[in-house]
Amino acid sequence: MKFGTILTLGILTVFLFGIVGLSAEVEIALEAELADEIVDPMIIDEDKNASDGKFIWAEGEPATGGGGAGYAEFIINIPEAGDYALWGHVIAWDGNSDSFWVTWQPADPDENPQATNNTQFRWSVAGGAAWHWDRINHWLNAGTFDREWKFKEAGETVLRIGVREDATMLDAIFVTTNVKATVADQANVRLPTDEDRKIQVEGLPVSPKGKVATTWGSLKRMYE
Repeated sequence: MKFGTILTLGILTVFLFGIVGLSAEVEIALEAELADEIVDPMIIDEDKNASDGKFIWAEGEPATGGGGAGYAEFIINIPEAGDYALWGHVIAWDGNSDSFWVTWQPADPDENPQATNNTQFRWSVAGGAAWHWDRINHWLNAGTFDREWKFKEAGETVLRIGVREDATMLDAIFVTTNVKATVADQANVRLPTDEDRKIQVEGLPVSPKGKVATTWGSLKRMYE
């Protein structure tokens, strides 16, 4: 009987260590209009179909082209080092209103692609006249490829979404360590909740406690 008890405890211990060791994805949902800085001609506008009724864009009619100035900047505290991907909740009306410039420091260099026109930072937004999710990519001359960012440590990062063409609309950003997902459902993308908006406005320091909370939330979703 004593041997049976020890064996049972041993199996339980292995199971618990297995659960703790599971790799949980980091998931952060951000409202575009709650960016830390928004510079003209990027502005906040309203749409009842957008998350919380607001979005950002360089105002203009579809097919006008334009852009080249203005941006939204987000300060994002990531809870752990690693590889990250970004998804945007967007509307892109046509081929002349379907792109942004994107840099995310410190993984990216301190460069202004609006001045350099470096295609490494050009995001070709998937077309559609209704809100939809699109993974942020490199729009290179040789084709379009999903982007990944590698951060060597946890802490403060700076994401800048720069205007490239008028009328391209951005509603929300989803940050994830799931870099293998190529479609939105695989990445578990979601719009920001009231709690997400509160964290975005008030801030959430990166700490061991915060990291455990993030991990536990992901573990709960895995078993729901």
